[in-house]
Amino acid sequence: MFYQIKGSMQKLTKAEEQVMQIIWDLKSCMVSEVLEQIGEPKPPHSTISSVVRILQKKGFVTHKAYGRTHVYSPIISKDDYRKFTLENVTDSYFGGSVKRLVSFLVKEKDLDLNDLAEMLNDLDKE
Repeated sequence: MFYQIKGSMQKLTKAEEQVMQIIWDLKSCMVSEVLEQIGEPKPPHSTISSVVRILQKKGFVTHKAYGRTHVYSPIISKDDYRKFTLENVTDSYFGGSVKRLVSFLVKEKDLDLNDLAEMLNDLDKE
């Protein structure tokens, strides 16, 4: 599924991603439920409503109408967006090289040989 929608998927802004994370967690929700999950200071209901409508225009969520109430649910999975984002980071910052990305992470997070061996062992199990 990811490869079918990858070409048309758009990057989310920080605010859109924050709201989308909540929608992914809730799976199905109204704007008021998204607002409940946001920390203080809470933005106005209209702001969250606008962000959700943008997410719908970008193809991330859909809605069902029950009178004047809309219930939103994700169209694009969190996993698909994670893959899209990681591919963009790999392409933009590491010349498309996964090896360079992993090397950077190993150096940046100061992983030792035991950590690497454990990661390889985990990969073999999958």
